[in-house]
Amino acid sequence: MHDLSPHRDALMALLDFHVEAGVDLALDETPHNRFAEPKAAPSPMRTTEERSSQTRPEPAKTSAPPRALPQAAAVAPDDAALMAREQARHAASLEELEAILGRFDGCALKFSAKNLVFADGNPQGRVMLVGEAPGADEDRIGKPFTGRSGQLLDRMLAAIGLDRTQVYIANVVPWRPPGNRTPTPQEVAICRPFIDRQIELAKPDFLICLGGPAAQNLLNVKEGILRTRGRWFPYRTEGGRDIRALATLHPAYLLRQPLQKRLGWRDFQALRRALDGAD
Repeated sequence: MHDLSPHRDALMALLDFHVEAGVDLALDETPHNRFAEPKAAPSPMRTTEERSSQTRPEPAKTSAPPRALPQAAAVAPDDAALMAREQARHAASLEELEAILGRFDGCALKFSAKNLVFADGNPQGRVMLVGEAPGADEDRIGKPFTGRSGQLLDRMLAAIGLDRTQVYIANVVPWRPPGNRTPTPQEVAICRPFIDRQIELAKPDFLICLGGPAAQNLLNVKEGILRTRGRWFPYRTEGGRDIRALATLHPAYLLRQPLQKRLGWRDFQALRRALDGAD
């Protein structure tokens, strides 16, 4: 009897790859080549009754009413960003900001996502961690970093004596882009006022940018994450408060590149020293 375990391992690895890529729905049991030319169906011989029926006038078809488009489709990105800035500014608390985001229709991502992924953890914590956007698990549950990358993040926090009851976690974009694609610059610009206000209301002592997109958008850096990680940057709120910000590697990247975990460990050690007042 042949050992099927190598084939099983390969299939499981392929399944994990598709899950990480955002494939969460199977449409059919067998794959289909959508690019192949369709085969012409054979045209059977028509009866006299069928031929005569073609001369009969068909009843008039009533056209279905046009489908209502989401409100976001009627708002230009620049106007939506202005709306977001105005609404975020009026939020007096994190609870109020979450409620405003729940009513905000200026970002089209809201209409393809299952849930608003606002935050997790302790908003009174000294550390706030911000990623780019939710994934499939986060979209389903409604909390950031709950999938495999979230499990790794929990282990990284535990290694320096922290857990989710001591930190506050959010994303630059609070809705999952379809298929886990990268958010567009327009989508980021629309959501940016909300995360800025969220950081300002949480008042953390330290801001940790998880991954290159979060660092580039929040810290206005142009370099890649491998050049910016491990470095402290100033983050200034709209109210003029300065927060020490550290760029580090995203847990999802570390899952794909396990050898780079040593760099993430160095960054979290730097955070521990800062918390202890040694850096």
